[in-house]
Amino acid sequence: MTGNATTRFHNVSLLSVASSLPSKATASADIEGKLSAGLKRLRLPGNLLERVAGVTERRNWAEGESFTEATVAAGHEALRRAGVDASQVGLLINTSVTRTHLEPSVAVRMHHGLGMPSSAVNFDIANACLGFVNGMTLAAQMIEAGQIRYAIIVNGEDADEIQVNTINRLLRDDIGREDFMSEFASLTLGSGAAAAVLGRTDEHPEGHQILGGVTRAATQFHELCVGSVQGMFTDAKALLRGGLDLVVSAWKEAQTDWNWSTMDHYITHQVSRVHTNAIVKAVGLDAKRVPTTYPTLGNVGPASIPITLDLQSKSLKRDDRVLLMGVGSGLNTAMMELKW
Repeated sequence: MTGNATTRFHNVSLLSVASSLPSKATASADIEGKLSAGLKRLRLPGNLLERVAGVTERRNWAEGESFTEATVAAGHEALRRAGVDASQVGLLINTSVTRTHLEPSVAVRMHHGLGMPSSAVNFDIANACLGFVNGMTLAAQMIEAGQIRYAIIVNGEDADEIQVNTINRLLRDDIGREDFMSEFASLTLGSGAAAAVLGRTDEHPEGHQILGGVTRAATQFHELCVGSVQGMFTDAKALLRGGLDLVVSAWKEAQTDWNWSTMDHYITHQVSRVHTNAIVKAVGLDAKRVPTTYPTLGNVGPASIPITLDLQSKSLKRDDRVLLMGVGSGLNTAMMELKW
């Protein structure tokens, strides 16, 4: 694998980030309780989700809640925190994996719900778990180019249906150990929503400057993690191995342009204990600087990074160096530096 794509920004800042979480918490013990007959038949040990993945619980939408309404709520809160009126926003990008239909875009629902002007460009970006960071990069490029003044990036995920479908399928008599483990990652998914507002640094000196970052692709691994509402099927060992190779390659090449070994905080995409520990070890991060939300929220897809950043934001100090980093199935990796 050769070659990072590198981007630098000079006048773009993250003005706010907000998240909206479901009220219902689903314990891993409850999920494994539903799967007890299948685990017994396959002679698999219990407590796999907590012991192996480190996921104690995740959130699911309760009755009367939905990922669309929660995403709109997160968007309103992000605009409020940024001190930006919806009428000033020139771009809305939705980055959700979850979608209830093929068309129209999820973005149009968010555009309407946020009361944005007809002049605001709106569309979806889909790139698995990297969608939110990719959306931030594209929005930053348009702000830097002078095409827009403000942008809002939103994401809402609903793991409820895939969770139910996976549990039902894993209880079938024709499911073997290999089948079970290929769907194990589906059981770590959680629901949630997040939003972020970007604007010009010279107009918002109180903001958090986006300095830039890198992306890198290893699309020869595009079949290692394939998901739909029916289920997410992975080759976990090959996926982890390919992802680590990709991250290390991107990290090493980025060292010629960036000094990321002494960041104050590393906000990583939240997958599992195994994934997080492997990334920390592979590139030599200080684990104390890598906050985790997967134990109680699971893997919330593209919303993981902004949710974790929002929950961590109260502990961040002015001028802290923050690196957003993650791997998305496909495979792609992205790293973006913020000056808090």
